[in-house]
Amino acid sequence: MPDPLLGVAVLAGAILAGGLWLTFAALLPRSIRLDDALLSLENPHAIRHAEEAGPSLVADTSSRLELAGAWCYQHGRLPLPAATARALSLQGRSIGDYIVNKLVLAVGGLVLPSLLAFALRPLTGSVGGLPVAVGVVSGLLGWFWPDIALRNQQRQANSDAEEALNSFFDLVVLERLANLSAAQALEAAARLSDVPVFVQIRGALERARLEQRPPWSDLHRLAKDLDLQPIADIADVMQLDNQGASLAEVLSSRARELRDAHLGRERTRAHEASERMTLWMSIPVLIFALAFLVPPLLTMAGGG
Repeated sequence: MPDPLLGVAVLAGAILAGGLWLTFAALLPRSIRLDDALLSLENPHAIRHAEEAGPSLVADTSSRLELAGAWCYQHGRLPLPAATARALSLQGRSIGDYIVNKLVLAVGGLVLPSLLAFALRPLTGSVGGLPVAVGVVSGLLGWFWPDIALRNQQRQANSDAEEALNSFFDLVVLERLANLSAAQALEAAARLSDVPVFVQIRGALERARLEQRPPWSDLHRLAKDLDLQPIADIADVMQLDNQGASLAEVLSSRARELRDAHLGRERTRAHEASERMTLWMSIPVLIFALAFLVPPLLTMAGGG
């Protein structure tokens, strides 16, 4: 049977090959896509907006692991789907943290089975190529596990974002009642919290302020990136300030509508959770019922 040391050697060779691939990928110049080049000719700010929107590359510059993940993402040309970027933005996580989690889990899942087989070799003897096969499967699972975790947390992240936007609407109304302009009310409300949605709105407003232009297009772009229509709604409402309209009542009405819609969704979720609990609670009842009914039925069957 094959020696487990062969599996360790194969894994070491795979890790070395992956390191060489990352090195060559970092040295090769990255080609510019034709779509991006044409878009930059039509709108010079479009490429910068696309890069600035979404999750940050590094959140904690003192974390070496996060910096390593950001470096692998930039130089290894690792893919980042739009749905994943949106989920990271809603949870306030950086790309470096996401990538380093994938790498650590993948490498750990790839190497640990062979190391465990090597450590237990005096007790179990040679187990052939089983650790290598288990390592490949667990490595793939470790690579995709952060994506599975993000998908499972997506519903809760959407709910938290909706609650944060409801609070943001109320804060904007209060700032507007303090005789602030539309842009000033948005900026003042966005500075009052560091939850991910507030941070994203604050970043969009800051970019618009630095480029000395109205923030409405940036808010619409952010609403599209995060798939949160209320951000576009508040941009449309605040844009009426240029026409001299009274915004406090309109904002209050829209905030009540959003709060009622969110409350309806939360009630639906609570009803679904109650139904799931009822299903699991009925299983012990069925087991006890069968425990009491089966002996008489067996007695009747035996007597017959």
